[in-house]
Amino acid sequence: MTSILIIGGGGMVGQKLAHALAAQPLADAKDTVTLFDLGFPENGAPANARVSGNVTEAAQVASLIAKRPDVIFHLASIVSGEAETDFDLGWSVNASAFWTFLENVRAEHTASGGTYRPRVVFTSSIAVFGAPFPDKIDDTFLSAPQTSYGAQKAVCELMLSDFSRKGFLDGLSIRLPTICVRPGKPNKAASGFFSGIIREPLNGKEAILPVSTDVRHWHASPAAASGFLRHAALIDLEKVGTRRALNLPGVSCTVEEQIEALRDIAGNDVVSLIKPEPDEAIAKIVSGWPRDFAPERAIALGFSAESNFHDIIKTYIAQDLPKS
Repeated sequence: MTSILIIGGGGMVGQKLAHALAAQPLADAKDTVTLFDLGFPENGAPANARVSGNVTEAAQVASLIAKRPDVIFHLASIVSGEAETDFDLGWSVNASAFWTFLENVRAEHTASGGTYRPRVVFTSSIAVFGAPFPDKIDDTFLSAPQTSYGAQKAVCELMLSDFSRKGFLDGLSIRLPTICVRPGKPNKAASGFFSGIIREPLNGKEAILPVSTDVRHWHASPAAASGFLRHAALIDLEKVGTRRALNLPGVSCTVEEQIEALRDIAGNDVVSLIKPEPDEAIAKIVSGWPRDFAPERAIALGFSAESNFHDIIKTYIAQDLPKS
């Protein structure tokens, strides 16, 4: 039996992961899963325990780590747009709290005489990269973020790598593509419109498009994200080596290609609900994000995602579109 802690377990990706673990445990026997977050959706994913709290509450995080979970998925953060507009909150939640979390793991490692060494999977982001970009970012490209969110994620990657090098834990940072199509309501992420221009029209609602249709970006579905996390928990990290951050597979496409995929699947009436409304602030943030990747290390290690945006839309329709 494997003891699992999902920090950020009430969010969309955390809930997807918890559902996936309930359907297929990491171990042969049933996992024990604890979810920790500010709150949880009604009728959400099954879990052995749901603990409400904030990652900035050091004592509460310490009490969770004191139970010595075998696998810890750290998904909690505030999103890109909010981190950019609220500098103090971004660094407090996305970086300082992560340091405290790692220190709690180290304390348990020391108290155990060195026997406690959990697998820690951290959800980083392609925002750790900044322009200028090559046509495709390969596994050797420099991490040089140009947003506060990207800087916070990059700092966490470095901390996790160093704690792993010292043997306090066995960590891996996975740089998620933009997750699309996200179910539910819009959030404050600058990338939220990538999902909104698909999700809202499919639900019969207007969607605002704040950028040009020639904007290109890197995407994967929520189902792919859950698969990434599961694979990261099981992978032999000896094969990963000392570079404990991975670029993950995804789909590179323009906004226009997204819209045309939606047109192919749902028709012109649905596409007509997309309304261009330029937003210079969002356009500036998005212009500093990467557009395409060659994630050869991750593919060689067995990570996989959709191969085209049509499949991403079909995944949303099959798994998350509310049934009438």
